Amino acid sequence: MLIAVLTGDLVGSTGYPAETVDAAMHAIQAAALSVAEWQTPPTDTRFTRFRGDGWQIYLEQPEFCLRAAMFIAASLRAQSIGMTTRVSAAIGIAENLGSMNLSDASGPVFQVSGRELDKMPRSGQVALNGRTIAYQDQIIVRLMFERTSRWTQPQAEAMAHYLHPDNRTLNDIALTLGISPQAVNYRLGGGGATRLRMDLQLWEEEKVRELETAQ
Repeated sequence: MLIAVLTGDLVGSTGYPAETVDAAMHAIQAAALSVAEWQTPPTDTRFTRFRGDGWQIYLEQPEFCLRAAMFIAASLRAQSIGMTTRVSAAIGIAENLGSMNLSDASGPVFQVSGRELDKMPRSGQVALNGRTIAYQDQIIVRLMFERTSRWTQPQAEAMAHYLHPDNRTLNDIALTLGISPQAVNYRLGGGGATRLRMDLQLWEEEKVRELETAQ
């Protein structure tokens, strides 16, 4: 079975106090718990922290890998603590998902995800590689993910909810955030939300077809 593995690290973590780094990692862990609920049935992403500022999760529905990467980036930016994360996503085969977490997991997909993160320049944001991933996918992912770096904290907070695959409405998000639907619409408009969600859905639908052929 093909899965997706996301490996990431915090950018410039050595310049922040330990408590800020911990807060950032807690935000990523909370996002990973939310991503688990996207899958059918809900499946633990097995969030694993390593080397202090590194993290890793896996997805049994690999078509969600881009959405998950963007959701994690938005969730972190929404905390307004000034930290960002790089993300390397890979689709492939796992030989072993580990025991308690992913620290002792193994297989080609883990190797590709980790290797691509190590190769990424410090100024990089995202990488995507592995099975069913073509060069045009890599371009699309970089272009879509780049938008996350321009979100303000309020925009990122709204986008994190808007990126949920159940297509939450303005009213749903407004109730969660305790603001008006008009305020949500203003935040999402500035974040390019409508076009982004449409493009994500199209990409995921195509990826599902490719994955079914590749299994």
